[in-house]
Amino acid sequence: MTERSGQQAGLADDRALLGRTSTAERVADILRSRIAEGYFPPGTRLSEDSIGGALGVSRNTLREAFRLLTHERLLVHELNRGVFVRVLTVEDVEDIYRTRALVECAVVRGLGEPPFALDALAGAVAEGQAALRESDWKSLGTANIHFHRALVALAGSARTDELMRSVFAELRLAFHLVDDPRALHEPYLARNHQIHQALRAGERAEAERLLAEYLRDSLERVAEAYERRVSDMP
Repeated sequence: MTERSGQQAGLADDRALLGRTSTAERVADILRSRIAEGYFPPGTRLSEDSIGGALGVSRNTLREAFRLLTHERLLVHELNRGVFVRVLTVEDVEDIYRTRALVECAVVRGLGEPPFALDALAGAVAEGQAALRESDWKSLGTANIHFHRALVALAGSARTDELMRSVFAELRLAFHLVDDPRALHEPYLARNHQIHQALRAGERAEAERLLAEYLRDSLERVAEAYERRVSDMP
């Protein structure tokens, strides 16, 4: 057998692994979305039997999905107890915001010359305004995340998008434990609009200034509310 045919045979042997990995990634996507939506709140134990049965996947596939989400810091494995949706510490929240400030402000700073592709930002602001009219505070929080994901996407970097997808998913874990989502999200809709308008006018420096202030104020508000809520947990 030639070296090339041997390599091909080895790759053929790996096809089953590729299939399992792809399925596990799809399962991880489903669970990540459910966690972000609050379907599985922080502290929830995830049952292999019930989730695997509902999704129609094997135990091995589900465990691989759990492993992927544990790597993303959304789940935690506790010895002899199982897998749980992670409960963040206040230090985690602070670190999330440090990461956001580093990445989001750098994205705005590096945008280049206007005009910028702002349709997704405008759409997220409109989404937030619609949620506000319906007093749907959970959807308003989702619109806020969509705004900042769209902001990061302006960098045109798949790696940055992937990094921040995990960061924003972690942030949603904190949001789910805050007991006043209106107070948490409503003040920032107008500030998203201001950032969008600054970018629309081509004022990158002003947009970065507004964004940095936004993130500082949001961290203070979220950390205070989150610490109060976590301290009340059993």
